[in-house]
Amino acid sequence: MRFLDVKTDFAFKKVFGSEESKEILISFLNALLEFPQGEKITDLTVVDPYQIPLLQGMKDTYVDVKAVLSGGQQVIIEMQVLNVPGFEKRILYNAAKAYSTQLQQGDQYELLNPVIALTVTDFPLFSEFPQAISRFRLLENKALVEYSGDVELVFAELPKFNKPESELTTITDKWLYFVKNAGSLAYVPNTLNNEQAIKKAFEIANYAGLTQIEEEAQHKRRDFLHMQRTSVDYALERGIQQGMQQGIQQGAKLSALETAKKMREKGFSIEEITELTGLSVVEELKTSL
Repeated sequence: MRFLDVKTDFAFKKVFGSEESKEILISFLNALLEFPQGEKITDLTVVDPYQIPLLQGMKDTYVDVKAVLSGGQQVIIEMQVLNVPGFEKRILYNAAKAYSTQLQQGDQYELLNPVIALTVTDFPLFSEFPQAISRFRLLENKALVEYSGDVELVFAELPKFNKPESELTTITDKWLYFVKNAGSLAYVPNTLNNEQAIKKAFEIANYAGLTQIEEEAQHKRRDFLHMQRTSVDYALERGIQQGMQQGIQQGAKLSALETAKKMREKGFSIEEITELTGLSVVEELKTSL
């Protein structure tokens, strides 16, 4: 058997954000989020993130999966493979946008429901502490008294999770193991096969169930991520060698152009390159692609 690499946004959305994902998403969120003692998510609605209303003048950014819990809380979920410039600010921006766009003109602030932004990263983000999962809320600086729990940021850093299958004891361990390793597994481990929601997640992630269009989309996304990682490494190396921030910026620009050219050679359309690399890059390439 072969399974999708769930760390790509295409596969992540398919497993956690499709019509049949409700049971899976409930189990995943209960495993990674913290609620008052005894409380668990019992019901939610998976929302198409492209249908979220936008405020006039706000940037058009989207998350991978969005759910509204039975109590009204919103959870926005992102899978991030590359540590790109502005990433941490985008997480905060998306959480603030999800919070603010709940109100229509004239609505009372009391109608606002809490928002949780859950971000899974395939790179280390916080070197200050070793745990894989970290949670942030608004606190008073000295007394550490909570000002509000209405906006919460939760991060799961996959590189910090290194437990082998034999040491998976909690449902949190099992979900982190699934997301990190599903794409490299040839079978469903017995430890995970005992969890109904994770078993169903493996069924959705099975290559055998993909359409030809879905399989092509997954391959293209993996190719793009591989090229981007190579480009980022090249840009950083070039910048370090030159010893100046200007070198990093120039190296990143050149590597982005090279990435787009390679994507074109592999059969990506101009529209796909625009979506994945950014319009400014493609505009410069139009004369050479």
